[in-house]
Amino acid sequence: MLTTGAKPTHPHPAVPLCGEGSRLYASALSSGRLARDEAENAPCLLESALLHPDPDDANWLRPVSPSAALAQRLHPIEQEIRDRRNLAVQLADLFEPFMAITAREEPATHAITVLEGEARINAAIERATAECRTEVLTVQPGGGRSEKTLNVALKRGQTILDRGVSMRTIYQHTMRHSQGTLAYAARMAQDNVEIRTLEEVIDRMMIFDRAVALIPARADRDVALELRHPALVEYLAKVFEQQWQSATPLLDEVPYPPPTDGITGVQRSIAKLLIEGHVDEAIARRLGMNVRTCRAHIAKIAAALGSGSRAQLGYLIAQSGILDKGH
Repeated sequence: MLTTGAKPTHPHPAVPLCGEGSRLYASALSSGRLARDEAENAPCLLESALLHPDPDDANWLRPVSPSAALAQRLHPIEQEIRDRRNLAVQLADLFEPFMAITAREEPATHAITVLEGEARINAAIERATAECRTEVLTVQPGGGRSEKTLNVALKRGQTILDRGVSMRTIYQHTMRHSQGTLAYAARMAQDNVEIRTLEEVIDRMMIFDRAVALIPARADRDVALELRHPALVEYLAKVFEQQWQSATPLLDEVPYPPPTDGITGVQRSIAKLLIEGHVDEAIARRLGMNVRTCRAHIAKIAAALGSGSRAQLGYLIAQSGILDKGH
């Protein structure tokens, strides 16, 4: 209830009429008029010009027809739409000459492209292979390859060689014990193919014409990065060259120091990683061997040093001096 002389409160939505105003406007349209004192409860009716004073009786208000009220409200909106459309046309005309300039240029090349999934990664490798004209540099960590992987690599590699492209590949020493990988290397051994091995390498890497590089972006190798930024690719090429100089040609003997105290060169490498705190899986991954082989070597090291526990093994390795003797 409104007390006498009190100004009615009128919380209003963002539309021309509130609920009370809509009800009263409908009533006014039905009866042809509305008492002025009723309209006081909905001032939006007068503010929106939906009611106007009755010329014959000041106590009454008459409604404006809905079609006239709607047209009055739509007119400024339609005018704004026409103005916006005209502005859009002007902007299109303004930028059309600039669009013509960029249309004549080569499409922009992304410096770094994220490749998710084996299909996209392989497609990127195939594309880079097809574009390659002079040189391919690759680093392949791990030991032997599966027959399927080798067949794909052989087909891809032969396609490159037939165009006279040179190839240099760095494997890990452990691939020397894989007959399948050795057979693949023998088939690829031509004048423009060189293969060397290292005990430890960086992760997988492929560089084509020193213009495109592909590297893993995740440990499971299901995501890769395709790099086309000249500085990044050149940096990776320098990393490859540094490792290449330290690597051993495939047909040469690996320059391991002779066994000392029953510890071979491979086992000394494992021992070094052990005292650095690496677990078996990490050591196997870094040296390109499976975990079972790695643990067999660790067992031989423990037997040679007389270790009865893993904790004692680290201490005995450090005290034995076998790592110093390997240099």
